[in-house]
Amino acid sequence: MRTESRATVDEATAERHDRALAVVQRLLIERGIRAHRHHTMSLGFFAARPGAPAWPGRAGLGSRTDRRPPELAVIAQGRRAATVTIGPRSGCYLVSVRDGPNLYAVRREQPHRVVELIVTDRLGEPS
Repeated sequence: MRTESRATVDEATAERHDRALAVVQRLLIERGIRAHRHHTMSLGFFAARPGAPAWPGRAGLGSRTDRRPPELAVIAQGRRAATVTIGPRSGCYLVSVRDGPNLYAVRREQPHRVVELIVTDRLGEPS
């Protein structure tokens, strides 16, 4: 049920998205609903091949860090019931409830609507 884009984001964008998801998380926790923010990073290390000529002005070792957009996982009865992310271009909340095919977009100024969407989907009821 992951809604996250496979695209990477920069550190500032990830921070903005994390702050927006923290607002929704706080509202869910106030209603007694468990929610966790997840951050995914990919770290890559590389070195020049032994015996390969070194590039001028470049060390033989390097690294790469890619960040994925953070997501908020909503847990009910021990299972992921919903996933909330932030739209990469629009900045709106993207909500995927249970295993449904629908992806709901909610304006960023309305985090309470995200909570209502999740709660009205009858969290905890088997599908």
